[in-house]
Amino acid sequence: MVTVEAASGPESLKLVQSRTFNLIILDIIMDEMDGFQVISRMRDLGVLTPIFILSGRQADNDKILALGIGADDYITKPFSTTVLCAKVKAALRRAELSGRGRENTLTAGPFCYVCDEMRLYKDNQEIILSSKECLLMKYFMSNPGKILTREQIYHQVWNNDFVDDNTIMVHIRRLRMKIEDDPNQPKYLRTVRGIGYQFIV
Repeated sequence: MVTVEAASGPESLKLVQSRTFNLIILDIIMDEMDGFQVISRMRDLGVLTPIFILSGRQADNDKILALGIGADDYITKPFSTTVLCAKVKAALRRAELSGRGRENTLTAGPFCYVCDEMRLYKDNQEIILSSKECLLMKYFMSNPGKILTREQIYHQVWNNDFVDDNTIMVHIRRLRMKIEDDPNQPKYLRTVRGIGYQFIV
């Protein structure tokens, strides 16, 4: 197993954006950015790697904050190396098991779609969709940033080459009501006039 060290918070962020890690261990007191800021930024970047905090700060508020913003464990100093190794091995096993099912899951921004179960989550909260809305969301999340024509959407979701613009608009409007913070000013599911729609995260 190869370990890599970062001298500061910003350096650790550069590392996680340039390569993949199995586990990240952070202190809270770091140069330029503290551990809390680093965790928040990593999770904002979509980094799902397990993160352990290893710190001499023992206040419950620190532990609650770290776990609340995305840390997987909080270990206080002084610590047992045996216990730390056991926790690391357990975290790596869990990550490996979850990784086996990752192909069945689409993630984009705050959204997570579980294909086999046809379930959509936004910020870890389930959004109840109809079967057609599920197919629409799966198609959009499989093609983030791409401009999809009405013809492509209708063929993919309704399996029909005859395009019914009204049907598409009705379903898009219903989907926006469920996934957008403000359906009247959609941030994620945008209309591309004269062409179709674009899913932006």
